[in-house]
Amino acid sequence: MGSGYESPEQEWHDFLAGTHPHFQRRSPLRLIPSSPRCRLCSAPFGSPGHLLLGRYGFTPWEKNPNLCKRCFRGFETAAKACPRGASGDGDIRGAEVEISMLFADVRGSSRLALEMPVWEFTRLMNRFYETSSEVLFGGDAIIEKFVGDEVVGLFIPFMTGPGHARRAVETAERLLRATGHGSEDGPWVPLGAGVHSGRVFVGIVGTGGSAEFTMLGDAANVAAHVASRAAVGECLVTDEAAAAAELDLSELERRRVPLKGREADVVVVTLRSPSM
Repeated sequence: MGSGYESPEQEWHDFLAGTHPHFQRRSPLRLIPSSPRCRLCSAPFGSPGHLLLGRYGFTPWEKNPNLCKRCFRGFETAAKACPRGASGDGDIRGAEVEISMLFADVRGSSRLALEMPVWEFTRLMNRFYETSSEVLFGGDAIIEKFVGDEVVGLFIPFMTGPGHARRAVETAERLLRATGHGSEDGPWVPLGAGVHSGRVFVGIVGTGGSAEFTMLGDAANVAAHVASRAAVGECLVTDEAAAAAELDLSELERRRVPLKGREADVVVVTLRSPSM
């Protein structure tokens, strides 16, 4: 990221929102073969270009392999280059931006771990990690984290465009189908999910090897709590996400879900895999 902004927060906001001038430039790396490429800098991930650039960090980022690690480190380096006193926030590098969040987790994982041999349960969870990664990456999500039996995906405008809410809902439905929900044989892993849209902090928190790309804020807590209320085979979508995704609510069930620490319930719609 470059200069021309009054504060690093403003530049981060425009970058995350997909309106930064960087997105209008054509990277010279596009001329080096071959595809697939980094969505931001056009660095080639295929040979022969990868053989040349891979050693310099132009390799797929684990949080989304459509971006390269060099770009991720570039975000951090550019932010560190900004005067620390400009915002008074020390090692916080990021901005508040409107995104959509998908939380999905394995229901009854403790019972499964108790009933299954350790290696069989480990293989099941590894299959869940691999499948959810493939589905979320296909939806242009950034995987914020895997935590035990849960995956968290962020749908950020610089990756998805303004339709991040619809992309999150569609990805949730694909994840249910990919895990067997709605099939004749039933799910190979019991999954529940939740989608919420709202303003959160997105960026890098921490220093050195502990620095982490993450999101923070009340909207993230809402998404997590809503997901925890979903039954097996369900994706609960908050009113905010449903409105942003322009869902047709006429044939969808509506439900009021009590959330921890809140006076009013959150209204959700219930989605199921189409064949259910």
